[in-house]
Amino acid sequence: DSCSVVNRGFVCVCKSRFVFCFLQQRRRAGPAAAALWQKPRSAAQQRHSVTATESKMAGADGDDSLYPIAVLIDELRNEDVQLRLNSIKKLSTIALALGVERTRTELLPFLTDTIYDEDEVLLALAEQLGNFTMLVGGPEYVHCLLPPLESLATVEETVVRDKAVESLRKISQEHSPVDLEVHFEPLVKRLASGDWFTSRTSACGLFSVCYPRVSSTVKAEIRQHFRTLCSDDTPMVRRAAASKLGEFAKVLELDYVKSDIISLFTALASDEQDSVRLLAVEACVSIATLLPQEDLETLVMPTLRQAAEDKSWRVRYMVADKFSELQKAVGPEITKNDLVPAFQNLLKDCEAEVRAAAANKVKEFCENLPEDNREQIIMTHILPCVKELVSDTNQHVKSALASVIMGLSTILGKDNTIEHLLPLFLAQLKDECPEVRLNIISNLDCVNEVIGIRQLSQSLLPAIVELAEDAKWRVRLAIIEYMPLLAGQLGVEFFDEKLNTLCMAWLIDHVYAIREAATCNLMKLVEKFGAEWAQNTIVPKVLGMANDPNYLHRMTTLFCINALSEACGQEITTKQMLPVVLKMSNDQVANVRFNVAKSLQKIGPVLDSNALQTEVKPVLEKLASDTDMDVKYFAQEAISGECLSSSTIVDKLNT
Repeated sequence: DSCSVVNRGFVCVCKSRFVFCFLQQRRRAGPAAAALWQKPRSAAQQRHSVTATESKMAGADGDDSLYPIAVLIDELRNEDVQLRLNSIKKLSTIALALGVERTRTELLPFLTDTIYDEDEVLLALAEQLGNFTMLVGGPEYVHCLLPPLESLATVEETVVRDKAVESLRKISQEHSPVDLEVHFEPLVKRLASGDWFTSRTSACGLFSVCYPRVSSTVKAEIRQHFRTLCSDDTPMVRRAAASKLGEFAKVLELDYVKSDIISLFTALASDEQDSVRLLAVEACVSIATLLPQEDLETLVMPTLRQAAEDKSWRVRYMVADKFSELQKAVGPEITKNDLVPAFQNLLKDCEAEVRAAAANKVKEFCENLPEDNREQIIMTHILPCVKELVSDTNQHVKSALASVIMGLSTILGKDNTIEHLLPLFLAQLKDECPEVRLNIISNLDCVNEVIGIRQLSQSLLPAIVELAEDAKWRVRLAIIEYMPLLAGQLGVEFFDEKLNTLCMAWLIDHVYAIREAATCNLMKLVEKFGAEWAQNTIVPKVLGMANDPNYLHRMTTLFCINALSEACGQEITTKQMLPVVLKMSNDQVANVRFNVAKSLQKIGPVLDSNALQTEVKPVLEKLASDTDMDVKYFAQEAISGECLSSSTIVDKLNT
């Protein structure tokens, strides 16, 4: 059919171009490299070919410097994408072997002519070329890198284009002002006026790097090109222009910001595509920081108000997401008159995503309000909306609010927190969604600073217990990580009475990640409450697990001893923990026995020399002759370890 005919024609054109480039390069490389311009071969053929080519080069031409480029060409033609990728990643090594002149005259033309490959290869090439300045002879010759990067900036794959633009931006700084106008600026113009949208999108990212260093005439041309791209027929180009509008505004003179950028900003913010309009919101932050306060109301605020009420939820989401930055940019007066009502509307938005984004900014927005009337604004305008969000139907909204609401207590003070915020905290601690409860618990330190945690303790306990027993192991893991913080705030008495049993229960959880986290949790608790507390409260319960019928729980005993030995000190480790470890060397399960060997190696530095010599070493020697290979291996590792070596024991005895 016609489609297949077109496709075959396209492939033929590409193949013709490819063959032409190869033939052209063959003439450049000369007869010594001619043997390489053949069909892809097997690995054995390639090895033979490389050896033969190397001999031919050495014998016929006496020029070994052709060999690196020959190998590169051979690997770039290989059918294996990984080989081609590896070859590209070694470009700098090959360039060093060739020298700066031949890199400019042979390597770069070859790369420019053969940019037809897999995206990952092109991505690696675009990245490599950004670091090639010194390999082509320094800033004087950096313009030689522009042709291959220009080609890469026009390919279809977005990540390749972006990386090419990133490299072009990087090497633009290496150009002198003269070279920038002679070589770089024409490249930007070519990309900006290209037939395909790919080149025009790439051009948008290059205007800001060359504008500050060119003449007034060229600046005018650049501004005109950017204006043209902002009204391009293709939405992708307008999106790229909108995303770079703020960056471009920062390098323009203030007069041109007012005359050119504001009109472009207004047009993009009213674009028919919401993907363009939302990017204009990002630019608004940069533009607002550049303008004097008296110009903001007339030039920026009408467009910002329009965006905050946009028919597309994505645009409103972007406004909510950037609200704190917008607040800082426009200043306190406009915030009080315009942004407070806008923020209220976003907190009440019909779309959950918008409400969640706004809820996430509540604390930051309140912190940035003018101090003279901050409390009045929060109590009158913000807190009523927050109270509604606490019982929102969407769990993501409630979770976002729970992650920041505790921070309001430091802003509003003790009395307002007890009267207005405490009921909200208690309601969220009872929420059906575990993420909400978890976010409240993770930020308890904010409330503790203001009113103390005791007022929450009665509601905290049920919430902690529910999270600790949640069916989702990741929720259980998260609450374990906050346990040391909670213990420090609640105190040792409350912890022993209410939470100690919970911490011990985690040690026998059916998920290994929970048992591992519970072990680390015990170590942190011992560091917080001290060795004496551990000796009376934790150590006996941990050692009692050594007799558990489940071998996984017996292994957990060893892991706990490993973690606690250093925190508990030599006396507790030697008198209470070591006998249990030595007894477990007779365990029937090999996994337990080789973990005994690992534990003895781990706690060795804590023990004294007498215990090492008379108790530990005999047990390890017995384990070294165990029937299980893993037990023997870890026992021998422990015996040869630093803490059990003869010299270390002698040093300890002398000490």
